[in-house]
Amino acid sequence: MIRANRRELLGGSALAAFAAAIPGVGRAQSPAATEPDLFVGSGGHGHTFPGATMPFGMVQLSPDTNNAGWDACSGYHQSDRSIMGFSHTHLSGTGIGDMLDVLVVPTRGPLKLQAGTPENPSAGYRQRYSGEHAEPGYYRVKLESGVLAELTVTERTGLHRYTFPAGAGHILIDFAHCKQESADEPIRIENASLALGEDGMLSGSRQVFRWAEGRHIHFAMHLSRKPDRVQFFGDGDTAAPAGARGVSGHRLKVALFFDDAGSAPILVKTGISAVDVAGARDALAEAPGWAFDAACTAARRTWAETLDRVRVSGGTQAQRTIMASALYHAFMGPTLFSDRDGRYVGLDQQVRTLPAGERAYSAYSLWDTYRALHPLMTLVRPDMAQRFVHDLIRQTQQSPYGPPTWPLQGFETGCMNGTHSVVVLAEAYRKGIPADYAAAWPNIRKHAFDPGFKDSRATLGREPYFRLGYVPADKVKESVSRTQEYAYDDHAMAILADAAGAKADAAALRQRSGNWRNVIDAKIGFARPRFADGSWWAPYDPVQLGHMPEPRWRDYTEANGWQATFLNQHDIYGMIAHFGGDAAYEAKLDALFNAPSTLPANAPPDIAGLVGQYAHGNEPDQHAPYLYAFVGTPWKTQAMVRRLCVEMYKDDPDGVIGNDDCGQMSAWFILSALGFYPVDPTTGVYVFGAPLFDTAEVRVGAGKLLRVNAIGNAPDRPYVQSVRWNGRPWTRNWIAHRDLIAGGTLEFVMGAAPSRFGTAKADRPPSATKA
Repeated sequence: MIRANRRELLGGSALAAFAAAIPGVGRAQSPAATEPDLFVGSGGHGHTFPGATMPFGMVQLSPDTNNAGWDACSGYHQSDRSIMGFSHTHLSGTGIGDMLDVLVVPTRGPLKLQAGTPENPSAGYRQRYSGEHAEPGYYRVKLESGVLAELTVTERTGLHRYTFPAGAGHILIDFAHCKQESADEPIRIENASLALGEDGMLSGSRQVFRWAEGRHIHFAMHLSRKPDRVQFFGDGDTAAPAGARGVSGHRLKVALFFDDAGSAPILVKTGISAVDVAGARDALAEAPGWAFDAACTAARRTWAETLDRVRVSGGTQAQRTIMASALYHAFMGPTLFSDRDGRYVGLDQQVRTLPAGERAYSAYSLWDTYRALHPLMTLVRPDMAQRFVHDLIRQTQQSPYGPPTWPLQGFETGCMNGTHSVVVLAEAYRKGIPADYAAAWPNIRKHAFDPGFKDSRATLGREPYFRLGYVPADKVKESVSRTQEYAYDDHAMAILADAAGAKADAAALRQRSGNWRNVIDAKIGFARPRFADGSWWAPYDPVQLGHMPEPRWRDYTEANGWQATFLNQHDIYGMIAHFGGDAAYEAKLDALFNAPSTLPANAPPDIAGLVGQYAHGNEPDQHAPYLYAFVGTPWKTQAMVRRLCVEMYKDDPDGVIGNDDCGQMSAWFILSALGFYPVDPTTGVYVFGAPLFDTAEVRVGAGKLLRVNAIGNAPDRPYVQSVRWNGRPWTRNWIAHRDLIAGGTLEFVMGAAPSRFGTAKADRPPSATKA
């Protein structure tokens, strides 16, 4: 199990009229919404799923093709070619799996209680399939048993419609089904129960100990037709006595038999809750009656309104599909975690009730998503950004570890390093999103200054970090990355200290945010492991993952020395000076992108999408292409960003390099394709790259429209010649969030050769220190 380490220039052409276009020429066509392809990322290692969900919804009702192994993290992989059934909860793009709750298996023939294998599906209840179709809010597939399965959702309820052939059939509910690292991994399930009420409601509860160790899931299920027989099965698939209306234990199942299943479609609706069965029952109020088509229409309408926030023209049809698919994946999460009555499970494991109008959320992949997903939300969904901020403040107050790292289903998983929720909060504060930031400060302060404050696996080594200014490589795993990420969190916490009026704490944290220097050896120009006695690891090899070759002891987090060297986001000019100035730092960037793309044998699969030693398929250096802008060579940023937008994303199942990571990979593409990116989200500014599309229209702020035009854009014209903002010349190679959120027209003039645009020191992007 990878616990803490989970994890082709532009194709096509623009219109010929634009090849020699000049400022002021109109766009080629009006931007239009494009349909996403929900199967993008469902092959390769993208770890996405094609089933039905709502934007940020609690239910993700999707087919499970496998539940064991790394490429089953989302429960679906395009290559598996058989379906176990349809479960109600899934993670999108993660490198660790969990969820897959309440598996529903509609089929015919003899009852089978085990799934079988992808290699031999007929040995169990798995079914081959055909006619698979997915669109936002709706999924359909024809199973080999002849059952036509259709799925749609509300926020908290999954709706199924099963059309059986004539004759008998049955529906199995496998409540023992869950994500496993391997097929023989024992998963601990406690407090499981299934019960059939007098009103025909089937309900169940269980506690699962996997990634989110000890999470609870409760469901309430109603069927449109009463089964002719019901058979419960307890542990070991032991049949309960005839006539039993429930069963308890650990690994439970129930089969619902219909003598004439094909006489009419069988509809199933399932509400879920992390609190209790009553909450799950209440969720069913979102789907009154049996109006499957009406619910499906509502889900489609919601998704259409959501995806319509960004429209593009130009590029190729494939690129427009990639953009729409990226938007879809970006708007899937974080996922709703509170019931209709406002109850939810806090990170202290207490059931709490939210103030009216508030919501709780889960599945915050913060080590990934602080970089682009949350900045995207502040631009195109500031309403959701505010909800997330309010929620993260509450979670900071309630968690025994303080600011969250990777909270899932009411548990802090401690996955990855640092507490990058503070970056999301600092960014939101800088961008003027209203929230009571001071309310989070007490627990943030404890984490920032008290070495005795409780650590999760994400924050190990705080005490030596406080004392030595770095995490020693001979004491704590992933020490180099931890040091740099803790320093970045110090920078973000200083902003939040200011928000709380704690000026002395802010000053101390700003001083400490320079600790990144302590693991960047200026003599050799690399991030280098350092031991408790102050010595450096030698002989040093930047391709290696650390000084010890064992797979489970690494000095970098999902990176090697090359990639970790460019992790610094908040003090770019300090970093440039540390390397000896602009020319030296530019040469180091050149070396990153031109080094041989070799990796050691113990490298995790997350380090993917290599251009030289730059790894686009993983997050640590995804801002690195934009760093050329800070040394006065922005044309190198423009060329590389255009290349990455084309090479690293495709409109097919293997269309995402690496895991989509809860929308981060998608968000990187969206922002970069629009022409700008937040190198350090806490500055509230975006660095220019190279817009991929001729025109984009983005709904921002409160009913405002941001228009991005790329005049003269073409596959062989990735270089920015000049920029105008609302018709006026713009010399800076960056733009502030406050400008974009107000709406307006951002116009790039593109060319086939580099220009001097944005090269002057006064026009370079800001950082914690200035050039």
